[in-house]
Amino acid sequence: LTEKGDASVSDFNPPAAANGVTHSTADDTHSTANAPSNTPQRWPDLTPEHPLAQFIAMLPGVLEEADYSEVYGVALSCSASDASFHTKLVLQKFLRANSDDIPQARTQLLETLKWRKSYQPLLAMDEVHSGTRFRGLGYVMRLSDVPDSVNAEDVATFNIYGAVKDTKRTFGDIDAFLRWRIALMELGLSRLHLSTATRPIPDFGHGADPYQGIQIHDYLNVTFLFQPAETKAATKRTIEIFTKYYPETLSRKYFVNVPRVMQWMFAVVRPMLARETVKKFNVLSYGDQLVGELGTSVPEVYGGKGGSLESVGEGLKMKEG
Repeated sequence: LTEKGDASVSDFNPPAAANGVTHSTADDTHSTANAPSNTPQRWPDLTPEHPLAQFIAMLPGVLEEADYSEVYGVALSCSASDASFHTKLVLQKFLRANSDDIPQARTQLLETLKWRKSYQPLLAMDEVHSGTRFRGLGYVMRLSDVPDSVNAEDVATFNIYGAVKDTKRTFGDIDAFLRWRIALMELGLSRLHLSTATRPIPDFGHGADPYQGIQIHDYLNVTFLFQPAETKAATKRTIEIFTKYYPETLSRKYFVNVPRVMQWMFAVVRPMLARETVKKFNVLSYGDQLVGELGTSVPEVYGGKGGSLESVGEGLKMKEG
């Protein structure tokens, strides 16, 4: 991963509307800190020299070149002199991911828009995926009162790689795996409610972004001594996509049930990652250590009081076969 994208590292990892925006039909009955509210949506005033103001001035040209406007479920919009509140949220993420380097942020946004137009990841979220390949591998849930979080509730995505029964079946069709993995990512992002958020994202270096998710990768019963070729290939593609097209979507990442003898693997990987990304990584030897990191609302298997992951987690639509 680079500073331009920190969404994920996976070691085993209705038609579109005219503006490219569709909405998930998945159930969304729970409350969240970033859910719609009556709080006025107002961004702090920007000087013409502010990086966000300069980025906004570039946006019409970016949207015209991309011929697409949707990112993370938000339809980017811009008048002659300003952008909508929720457009600023998205632009601020791209600026923060690139340390306020405006040309780099513009390039990454343009590439992301082009990819989303072609791939249509929001549609993947509502598709029916193969149960024999992916059932039990991924869940999204909300966690309350996470220590050191700026939110009352946080969105967490669990990747249960120990649930893989057949690596060839799960990872062999890389396109199918990526479609499922990206859909799970989009499900988690949709629960951040960016399109109805009311809190601005602080400038780069001036506070935490409240619209990021927590990721947990569980490797219970996974053999680390040998990775099949299909697993390595799927991992490589996943990292590439999330690095390029999902900047500033990760607040913390936990690798749990990782044998101590294998933790050297993460020590080897760390020098290849951006410093800010490495700060978000945590490796735990046992699953029940997670309660000490994320609080008591985590599922029981991780030491908390949140019930079973299957009962409290939200998954993608599955079919037999």
